[in-house]
Amino acid sequence: MSGHRMPCNPREIGALFLFERLSPEQLERLCTEGRVEQFEAGPVYTEGDPATCFYVMIEGTVVLSRRVGADDVEVTRTSQTGVYAGAMQAYLGDRVRQVYNNSMRVTEPTRFFVVPADTFASIMREWFPMAVHLLEGLFFGSKTTQRMIGQRERLLALGSLSAGLTHELNNPAAAAVRATSSLRERVAKMRHKLSVISAGPYPREALANLIEIQDRTAERVAKAPTLSPLEASDREDAVGDWLDDHGIPDGWRIAPTFVQAGLDLDWLDQIAAAVDEEILPGAIGWLNYTVETELLMDEILDSTTRISHLVDAAKQYSQLDRAPYRMADVHELLDSTLLMLSGKIGPQIKVVKDYDRTLPKVPAYPAELNQVWTNLIDNAVSAINSDGGEGALTVRTARDRECLLVEFRDTGPGVPPEIRDRIFDPFFTTKPVGEGTGLGLDISWRIVVNKHHGTLQVESAPGDTRFQVLLPLTATEDETAPEESA
Repeated sequence: MSGHRMPCNPREIGALFLFERLSPEQLERLCTEGRVEQFEAGPVYTEGDPATCFYVMIEGTVVLSRRVGADDVEVTRTSQTGVYAGAMQAYLGDRVRQVYNNSMRVTEPTRFFVVPADTFASIMREWFPMAVHLLEGLFFGSKTTQRMIGQRERLLALGSLSAGLTHELNNPAAAAVRATSSLRERVAKMRHKLSVISAGPYPREALANLIEIQDRTAERVAKAPTLSPLEASDREDAVGDWLDDHGIPDGWRIAPTFVQAGLDLDWLDQIAAAVDEEILPGAIGWLNYTVETELLMDEILDSTTRISHLVDAAKQYSQLDRAPYRMADVHELLDSTLLMLSGKIGPQIKVVKDYDRTLPKVPAYPAELNQVWTNLIDNAVSAINSDGGEGALTVRTARDRECLLVEFRDTGPGVPPEIRDRIFDPFFTTKPVGEGTGLGLDISWRIVVNKHHGTLQVESAPGDTRFQVLLPLTATEDETAPEESA
């Protein structure tokens, strides 16, 4: 179905949350290559048809539904400006079949910003290349899971995963950018200070001494002790007094940096003894830039190491380079899932890991177990948030006869007895329309019971809800899991 074409206003398009960070030039391009259309009440596109357009709602009301057997099940109904649907996987090109994976209709005259699928794909690749690579990795890494439980599962997890990963990657990346900028400034100042010192009337031996002290100072930074706040404050006062006594300007500004780097009064005395009095202020200033440079490089190393760790966790979560069925350590899987979801869990919820590390590996489909953990953690977080937002999530592992138990315990309000028998039914949800598909526990049950021949059960009381996953410690006769390769 096509709508009535209307003028495209870049300012109106820029107010949609998907596009609010784009430049005026980018918005002009969007308006040139896309279009604004108004649709009367009725269908816009149908599930299974070729996905030719990406739709972003400007105003109106949309209903998204999925076909289940002979029925259309309503998944979302919303009037929120900026919601989007349609050819969302166009960036994958012809590597996947580009069809609409839901149906969309409008219940009143509704305006959309419409982007042709090929334009959407080229803009994604041109403007967000790293995001496209990450999305491609997540998409193709979960193909086995998709084949078993279909497109709904990927959509269910994507929001939680991308939010967690983006949140966790943003902090170290921003820290590394800030530190790199500061490092460039410090190195420039160090070069200037060195040129001032070398142009002065100082003997060659004094300059050689200074270089040697610089090397030893850099080594000392790498071995700096960790001080308590009180110890650091006392040492800063002492170092600041020493610098003032030796005629060093801005000693109060330099002292915290020297203390952070592990430089104490004995070290400063060694420097004062090694260089002439007239060179001391310049030498201290130069060593200050040396120390700041070393600390900034340490910060960059810490940040990039953190990013590498997060990428490893994402790789572990998605099981990109692992056999789909193998002997797996559930603790590695749980840790990677908790890390991927840490942004969604948030600081107000305390996470307690009560692991029995002596438990053996289990034969499993690790990527699919990660989906189970994701669903159960997501439900626990939602329960705690519905009860004020503060509480605890305890993840426990233990041996239970011939099974390995993984238990997720939350302090939320609990599952009412009258719905306890229905929570594993497909499409049963207590969340408002649009916030949950009702598929999470159904998917988890099928992965645990059908795929792993295990058990998924719940025990619940107000303030103490426990979802328990029991996995057999040995493979069944029809499945044999190879040992994980080194």
